Amino acid sequence: MTPLNGDHYITIQHTVKQVVDVTPHLWSGRLIGAMIITFVTQGVTIGAYAARLAGVQTKRIATSISLYNLFMTVGRLAQLLSVFFIAPLGDAAGNAVKELQTKPIDLAAWQHVYEIQLRWIVVGGTLGMIVFALLLPMFTYAFRRGVKSFEARGSVPHAVAQLLKPRNLVDLLRAEHLPSFAELRSFDWRRVPMRLLISNILVTGVYSIGVQAAFLASVLDPNVARTAATLSGVVNGIGTILFTLFVDPTSSMITDEATHGIRTVEEVRTMVFYLSLTAIAGSLLSQLIFIPAALVIEYVARFANVVHF
Repeated sequence: MTPLNGDHYITIQHTVKQVVDVTPHLWSGRLIGAMIITFVTQGVTIGAYAARLAGVQTKRIATSISLYNLFMTVGRLAQLLSVFFIAPLGDAAGNAVKELQTKPIDLAAWQHVYEIQLRWIVVGGTLGMIVFALLLPMFTYAFRRGVKSFEARGSVPHAVAQLLKPRNLVDLLRAEHLPSFAELRSFDWRRVPMRLLISNILVTGVYSIGVQAAFLASVLDPNVARTAATLSGVVNGIGTILFTLFVDPTSSMITDEATHGIRTVEEVRTMVFYLSLTAIAGSLLSQLIFIPAALVIEYVARFANVVHF
């Protein structure tokens, strides 16, 4: 047997390092960070439903919607931070895909692991929706107190600071309670337009996987990676249009009718309950349409690259 010299040893080390480098790892700090941020951002969309109920209870719809917009702005700012976690995962997968295009087995392994990572990020959002839905009584109380504090002081920062006082935080926690079986039975879905519930499922489904599907499409075909990644904005834009056309007007009309006595507060509470439930259903549905959405984005990205103007 020929003894190994220094050059052979260095070659073996380099070969081992290459094998380690092309081995995909599912869990990482970035994945956990992305899940946590998505947990918060998706949960905030549920908590914001409480603004409509609080608006009816306080008869201050405009002020409640203003606080609702502040709530959503905070959620969207947090969503921007998720890019710092999701994008490096995409870069790692994309770089590996470029290096392994001649090795179908390793290539498929990287793509599969990246798909699972993105699915876990969506799961983080679904869990956020569930937890925040359970906290709706607390959010409703917070919005009511926020409206009163804002009217008394005329300043959102002062209203928030007032809410964060220890005594008010204790009251906030006391306001939280899980619905009883009798309360759940009182939520009659027939009080809410079916088209509103179906639209909310579809819109939430699109929102939940817009970014993730675009990032997955970017590693399915590295040649159109940048185009595919930027199409996430287009997907979310479509979701925004659908929300503006089908969800927001109907829910606003129901809220206004309750303010004018045409509907009851209980009907608004029922609407909030089913909007939360259908949002969670939409997030679960997004797991089913995840791959088709990524393939559509990949196709559109390829089409955009071959069309010449």
